[in-house]
Amino acid sequence: MQEKELNEQYWNSQYLNSTTGWDMKQVSPPLKAYIDQLTNKDLQILIPGCGNSYEAEYLLNQGFTNITLIDIAPALVELLQKKFAGQPSIRILLGNFFEHEGSYDLILEQTFFCALDPAMRPAYAAKMHELLKPGGTLAGLLFNREFEGGPPFGGSEAEYRELFAEQFRIKTLVPCYNSFIRRADSEVFMIFIRK
Repeated sequence: MQEKELNEQYWNSQYLNSTTGWDMKQVSPPLKAYIDQLTNKDLQILIPGCGNSYEAEYLLNQGFTNITLIDIAPALVELLQKKFAGQPSIRILLGNFFEHEGSYDLILEQTFFCALDPAMRPAYAAKMHELLKPGGTLAGLLFNREFEGGPPFGGSEAEYRELFAEQFRIKTLVPCYNSFIRRADSEVFMIFIRK
Protein backbone atom coordinates (compact mmCIF):
# COMPACT_ATOMS: atom_id res chain seq x y z
CA MET A 1 0.00 0.00 0.00
CA GLN A 2 1.32 3.42 -0.95
CA GLU A 3 1.77 5.85 1.93
CA LYS A 4 -0.64 8.77 1.99
CA GLU A 5 0.87 12.20 1.55
CA LEU A 6 -0.77 14.11 4.37
CA ASN A 7 -0.80 17.49 2.68
CA GLU A 8 -3.30 20.22 1.83
CA GLN A 9 -4.78 18.20 -1.05
CA TYR A 10 -5.31 15.14 1.15
CA TRP A 11 -7.08 17.01 3.94
CA ASN A 12 -9.06 19.21 1.55
CA SER A 13 -10.38 16.10 -0.21
CA GLN A 14 -11.54 14.68 3.15
CA TYR A 15 -13.83 17.69 3.61
CA LEU A 16 -14.93 17.87 -0.03
CA ASN A 17 -15.87 14.16 0.04
CA SER A 18 -17.33 14.23 3.58
CA THR A 19 -14.92 11.49 4.71
CA THR A 20 -14.42 13.05 8.12
CA GLY A 21 -14.98 10.05 10.36
CA TRP A 22 -13.18 11.79 13.23
CA ASP A 23 -15.84 14.53 13.39
CA MET A 24 -17.96 14.16 16.56
CA LYS A 25 -20.44 16.86 15.48
CA GLN A 26 -20.17 18.37 18.97
CA VAL A 27 -17.65 19.89 21.34
CA SER A 28 -15.45 17.20 22.85
CA PRO A 29 -16.79 16.53 26.39
CA PRO A 30 -13.34 16.69 28.05
CA LEU A 31 -12.54 19.99 26.33
CA LYS A 32 -15.96 21.36 27.24
CA ALA A 33 -15.27 20.51 30.90
CA TYR A 34 -11.83 22.13 30.65
CA ILE A 35 -13.21 25.29 29.02
CA ASP A 36 -15.92 25.51 31.69
CA GLN A 37 -13.31 26.06 34.40
CA LEU A 38 -11.45 28.84 32.56
CA THR A 39 -12.22 32.27 34.02
CA ASN A 40 -10.17 34.66 31.86
CA LYS A 41 -12.31 35.29 28.77
CA ASP A 42 -9.53 37.35 27.15
CA LEU A 43 -7.05 34.47 26.84
CA GLN A 44 -5.39 34.36 23.43
CA ILE A 45 -6.43 30.88 22.24
CA LEU A 46 -5.24 28.89 19.23
CA ILE A 47 -6.89 25.76 17.84
CA PRO A 48 -4.56 24.20 15.22
CA GLY A 49 -5.87 21.72 12.66
CA CYS A 50 -9.19 23.08 13.83
CA GLY A 51 -11.58 20.96 11.76
CA ASN A 52 -15.23 21.96 12.13
CA SER A 53 -14.37 23.88 15.30
CA TYR A 54 -17.10 22.91 17.72
CA GLU A 55 -14.67 23.93 20.47
CA ALA A 56 -14.37 27.42 18.94
CA GLU A 57 -18.14 27.71 18.75
CA TYR A 58 -18.39 26.70 22.40
CA LEU A 59 -15.67 29.18 23.41
CA LEU A 60 -17.51 31.93 21.57
CA ASN A 61 -20.79 31.05 23.29
CA GLN A 62 -19.01 31.19 26.66
CA GLY A 63 -17.80 34.73 26.01
CA PHE A 64 -14.18 34.17 24.96
CA THR A 65 -12.94 37.07 22.87
CA ASN A 66 -9.65 36.08 21.23
CA ILE A 67 -9.82 32.78 19.32
CA THR A 68 -7.60 31.86 16.37
CA LEU A 69 -8.30 28.86 14.15
CA ILE A 70 -5.86 27.47 11.60
CA ASP A 71 -6.32 24.65 9.13
CA ILE A 72 -4.63 23.58 5.92
CA ALA A 73 -7.83 22.63 4.02
CA PRO A 74 -9.22 25.50 1.90
CA ALA A 75 -12.70 23.97 1.62
CA LEU A 76 -12.97 23.77 5.41
CA VAL A 77 -11.64 27.29 5.98
CA GLU A 78 -14.23 28.64 3.53
CA LEU A 79 -16.99 26.87 5.47
CA LEU A 80 -15.68 28.26 8.76
CA GLN A 81 -15.52 31.78 7.36
CA LYS A 82 -19.21 31.50 6.52
CA LYS A 83 -20.08 29.85 9.84
CA PHE A 84 -18.34 32.54 11.90
CA ALA A 85 -19.01 35.52 9.61
CA GLY A 86 -19.41 38.73 11.59
CA GLN A 87 -17.73 37.29 14.71
CA PRO A 88 -14.82 39.60 15.57
CA SER A 89 -13.72 37.27 18.40
CA ILE A 90 -12.68 34.55 15.93
CA ARG A 91 -9.83 34.79 13.44
CA ILE A 92 -9.74 32.03 10.81
CA LEU A 93 -6.49 31.29 8.98
CA LEU A 94 -5.76 29.06 6.02
CA GLY A 95 -2.23 27.80 6.39
CA ASN A 96 0.34 25.36 7.62
CA PHE A 97 0.55 25.27 11.41
CA PHE A 98 4.32 24.79 11.26
CA GLU A 99 4.69 28.13 9.42
CA HIS A 100 2.28 30.02 11.69
CA GLU A 101 3.58 32.87 13.80
CA GLY A 102 1.88 34.13 16.92
CA SER A 103 1.86 34.19 20.70
CA TYR A 104 -0.82 32.44 22.71
CA ASP A 105 -1.88 31.85 26.29
CA LEU A 106 -3.64 28.58 25.46
CA ILE A 107 -3.52 26.07 22.62
CA LEU A 108 -6.25 23.44 22.44
CA GLU A 109 -5.36 20.02 21.00
CA GLN A 110 -8.21 18.04 19.46
CA THR A 111 -7.27 15.39 16.83
CA PHE A 112 -4.50 17.51 15.28
CA PHE A 113 -1.54 15.66 16.81
CA CYS A 114 -2.91 12.26 15.73
CA ALA A 115 -3.38 13.52 12.15
CA LEU A 116 0.32 14.24 11.74
CA ASP A 117 2.87 11.70 10.59
CA PRO A 118 4.60 10.51 13.80
CA ALA A 119 7.93 11.67 12.37
CA MET A 120 6.64 15.24 12.82
CA ARG A 121 6.01 14.90 16.56
CA PRO A 122 9.27 16.51 17.72
CA ALA A 123 8.53 19.46 15.39
CA TYR A 124 4.99 19.64 16.84
CA ALA A 125 6.31 19.86 20.41
CA ALA A 126 8.87 22.51 19.40
CA LYS A 127 6.28 24.59 17.52
CA MET A 128 3.83 24.45 20.42
CA HIS A 129 6.61 25.67 22.70
CA GLU A 130 7.42 28.49 20.26
CA LEU A 131 3.79 29.65 19.92
CA LEU A 132 2.96 29.63 23.62
CA LYS A 133 3.87 32.51 25.91
CA PRO A 134 6.08 31.56 28.87
CA GLY A 135 3.78 29.77 31.30
CA GLY A 136 1.22 29.22 28.52
CA THR A 137 -0.84 26.04 28.37
CA LEU A 138 -1.20 23.25 25.84
CA ALA A 139 -4.37 21.35 26.78
CA GLY A 140 -6.42 18.66 25.14
CA LEU A 141 -6.61 15.06 24.14
CA LEU A 142 -4.17 12.51 22.77
CA PHE A 143 -4.90 8.93 21.81
CA ASN A 144 -3.63 6.31 24.25
CA ARG A 145 -3.75 3.43 21.80
CA GLU A 146 -2.31 2.34 18.48
CA PHE A 147 -4.05 2.31 15.11
CA GLU A 148 -3.48 0.21 12.02
CA GLY A 149 -2.05 2.53 9.39
CA GLY A 150 -3.19 6.09 9.83
CA PRO A 151 -4.25 8.75 10.19
CA PRO A 152 -5.15 8.72 12.98
CA PHE A 153 -1.79 7.77 14.43
CA GLY A 154 -1.78 6.53 18.00
CA GLY A 155 0.65 6.68 20.83
CA SER A 156 1.14 6.11 24.53
CA GLU A 157 1.37 8.09 27.73
CA ALA A 158 5.04 7.10 28.13
CA GLU A 159 5.83 8.33 24.62
CA TYR A 160 4.11 11.67 25.28
CA ARG A 161 5.96 12.20 28.56
CA GLU A 162 9.28 11.67 26.80
CA LEU A 163 8.32 13.88 23.84
CA PHE A 164 7.13 16.89 25.85
CA ALA A 165 9.15 16.73 29.09
CA GLU A 166 12.04 18.87 27.95
CA GLN A 167 9.98 21.91 26.92
CA PHE A 168 6.89 21.57 29.11
CA ARG A 169 5.97 20.94 32.72
CA ILE A 170 3.54 18.04 32.61
CA LYS A 171 0.79 19.20 34.95
CA THR A 172 -1.77 16.59 33.87
CA LEU A 173 -1.51 13.50 31.66
CA VAL A 174 -4.15 11.03 32.76
CA PRO A 175 -6.61 8.55 31.23
CA CYS A 176 -9.69 10.46 30.17
CA TYR A 177 -12.81 9.62 32.20
CA ASN A 178 -15.31 11.65 30.13
CA SER A 179 -14.39 10.91 26.52
CA PHE A 180 -16.83 11.01 23.64
CA ILE A 181 -18.44 7.55 23.66
CA ARG A 182 -16.68 6.28 20.51
CA ARG A 183 -13.33 7.21 22.08
CA ALA A 184 -13.95 5.82 25.56
CA ASP A 185 -10.92 4.20 27.18
CA SER A 186 -8.63 5.33 24.36
CA GLU A 187 -7.62 8.89 25.29
CA VAL A 188 -5.48 10.75 27.78
CA PHE A 189 -6.17 14.33 28.83
CA MET A 190 -3.19 16.63 28.97
CA ILE A 191 -2.37 19.96 30.49
CA PHE A 192 1.21 20.93 29.68
CA ILE A 193 2.72 24.22 30.85
CA ARG A 194 5.39 25.83 28.69
CA LYS A 195 8.73 26.07 30.49
